[in-house]
Amino acid sequence: MNTLQAIVLAIIEGITEFLPVSSTGHMIIASSFFGIAQDDFTKLFTIVIQLGAILSVVVLYFKRFFQSFDFYFKLLVAFIPAVVLGLLLSDKIDALLESPLTVAVSLLVGGIILLKVDQWFSHSEETKITYLQAFKIGLFQCLAMVPGVSRSGASIVGGMSQKLARTSAAEFSFFLAVPTMLGATAKKCYDYYKDGYVLTDDQINLLFIGNLIAFVVALLAIKSFIGFLSKKGFRVFGYYRIAAGIILLVIHYFIHPLTII
Repeated sequence: MNTLQAIVLAIIEGITEFLPVSSTGHMIIASSFFGIAQDDFTKLFTIVIQLGAILSVVVLYFKRFFQSFDFYFKLLVAFIPAVVLGLLLSDKIDALLESPLTVAVSLLVGGIILLKVDQWFSHSEETKITYLQAFKIGLFQCLAMVPGVSRSGASIVGGMSQKLARTSAAEFSFFLAVPTMLGATAKKCYDYYKDGYVLTDDQINLLFIGNLIAFVVALLAIKSFIGFLSKKGFRVFGYYRIAAGIILLVIHYFIHPLTII
């Protein structure tokens, strides 16, 4: 991976992290086109720079993020399913991270679901979250272990299924991303070193650049998304996912297989 590729992936991450379109899926596809997706450092990079984007939540919602212990316990409860399944399915998740075709199918199926979400949960208006609701949202978030599903999309839909208003579900999804990505980053770094890899100075610089760019771009993207979501809902994102999924499937079956180079 070179600096230009790292910058492009970081911009993609910053833009897509909080949109229900799957940031990991987009980075897998971009990495595949770059020809770097099989590289172990690339896999580490695509996970670690998500932390930079996620930290924009702490900055934008500083006062609301540092609130009651009850709020943190609810985040912990919602985080538990990802911890358990992440540890149990670590190898399978890594295998899926090498599959652009999985991303294409997930984008298409997820897009169809997003077209119906506003209709299914159009009357959701609760703003407070119970512990049981938090746990169920955490279960929905686990669907995003399949690349292309979208962590934010799955957890927002999970919140709306629990009668939460769109904006409340989205904001809880953003808050939940902080412990989730901290855990995912720590686990990925541990596995990387356990497998005998050591980061070079150039790779450390790429991680720094990637996190910084993802952080700045996400700062600009997150507020726009909240405003758009509250007014327009999910249909635009559904159409985008369907179009992207179809295009990728056409490329895979009629032009060039979407395989790891």
